[in-house]
Amino acid sequence: MTWSRDEMAALVARDLIDGAYVNLGIGIPTLVANHVPPGVRVTLHSENGLLGIGPFPFEGEQDPDLINAGKQTVTATPGASVFDSAASFAMIRAGKVDLAVLGGLQVARNGDLANWAVPGSFVRGMGGAMDLVAGSRRVVVVMDLVARDGSAKLVPTCTLPLTGTRVVDRVVTDYAVVDVVDGDLVLVELAPGHTREELEALLGFEVRAA
Repeated sequence: MTWSRDEMAALVARDLIDGAYVNLGIGIPTLVANHVPPGVRVTLHSENGLLGIGPFPFEGEQDPDLINAGKQTVTATPGASVFDSAASFAMIRAGKVDLAVLGGLQVARNGDLANWAVPGSFVRGMGGAMDLVAGSRRVVVVMDLVARDGSAKLVPTCTLPLTGTRVVDRVVTDYAVVDVVDGDLVLVELAPGHTREELEALLGFEVRAA
């Protein structure tokens, strides 16, 4: 049994710190907004210029002018702010984002991240991931462990163009949660029914026990 996309988002949300400013990337990371634990107050940031994202709107209640960086309609919390991209990226580059939750194409065991380009494939917009990994205090990547071609996305060394080097702190996948510690992967939690040996067989390299 593997974790679903919503369960992976809930695993990220479980560790949100009260009072934090958090940027949610495109894809699975956007689901984190639906799983913020009761009593935890975080301010969700989107690099297209919105501070104070709420959960996704219910059907029929969407405002087409209120979207996140992935062009999905979102809601805004009371007190939310709207601004231009220049102000948004100034916040990121000034170190005002506590946590960036991003998708990934590959993460290396030393924390290198590739998530913006596949040579020979068309990519619709690069987004702000390079700024986020450089300017955020903590980076969590949420992604499926295995790509469509069957290859593992946790790798010894990234082969795709890098977004940043040694920037990832934690990776949440459908099989396991791992931390990057001292340039290597440390197992934090396994999905029900899986073992560290099975994970290592999928990856082709060892993962340190916690």
